[in-house]
Amino acid sequence: MGAVTEIHLLVSPRGGRGRAAAAAATVRRVIEEAGHTPVDVSGASAAESEAAAITAVAGGARRLIAVGGDGSLHLALQAAAGSDTVLGLVPAGTGNDYARAFGLHGLSVEQSTERALGPAQAVDAISTGSGRWAAFNVMGGFCVDVNRRAERMRFPKGRSRYTAATLLTLPGLRHRELAVTVDGERSQFRSAFFAVANTATFGGGMAICPDADAQDGLLDVCVVGAVNRITLLRLLPAVFDGGHVGHRHVHLFRGRSVTVESLDSEPLDLLADGEPLAPAPLTATAAPGAVRFAY
Repeated sequence: MGAVTEIHLLVSPRGGRGRAAAAAATVRRVIEEAGHTPVDVSGASAAESEAAAITAVAGGARRLIAVGGDGSLHLALQAAAGSDTVLGLVPAGTGNDYARAFGLHGLSVEQSTERALGPAQAVDAISTGSGRWAAFNVMGGFCVDVNRRAERMRFPKGRSRYTAATLLTLPGLRHRELAVTVDGERSQFRSAFFAVANTATFGGGMAICPDADAQDGLLDVCVVGAVNRITLLRLLPAVFDGGHVGHRHVHLFRGRSVTVESLDSEPLDLLADGEPLAPAPLTATAAPGAVRFAY
């Protein structure tokens, strides 16, 4: 990176149940050993952290590193997308799905910090049409119910928490009536859940859109239809390796623009990168090269 540079950090106080805060000291050390100055912009809340990151980028921050999980990355993305600021990630969360897409999952804190200080490449992001960016995924339906339950659980740890949350949420499985339009082609579904994806996985490694590529300028869409509880229970384990592709209730699409509308009277809640987003209707658009990401 050349001359001494200020490296801005956004550290999640809750990422990985405290793992992010514990990793921050190592991240700062590696930055200092590389001859740079760490500047922590983390606030007391997610809103404060995001606002501070936006201010830092507006002030000319050259590099912003998120230390935490997908939620921390999501906050940092709101500041870095569409700017010249390089975004980095030190994964220390539970799902770490964005990290998986770029070979960062499983690295040590030192290794991932070194990657975050390294060269950047242009990668795509998802414009959600609500003024928010998503890094890798927007989802609705059963997977939102599972994610909310998983966030409340303190045990088990890691990917197993999503598995446990799925089993606990399954008895309350609901189906939603959806209209999904991809590049002008409209389809209707009675759906258990759906995902609009920029990368392959969600939920701690479930390859819901196994062919999604964050550098192809396109979004991948998976709509799971009106499966019953037993079928869904059998189908979900296969998602980890993409084995759900080809099932008669699984519908895959790819395009530049995706609109999802709820045809039910009740609101359809959405999550972007696991964080709350405005309810449907959703208009998601691929934003090619919107982020300079160091990995």
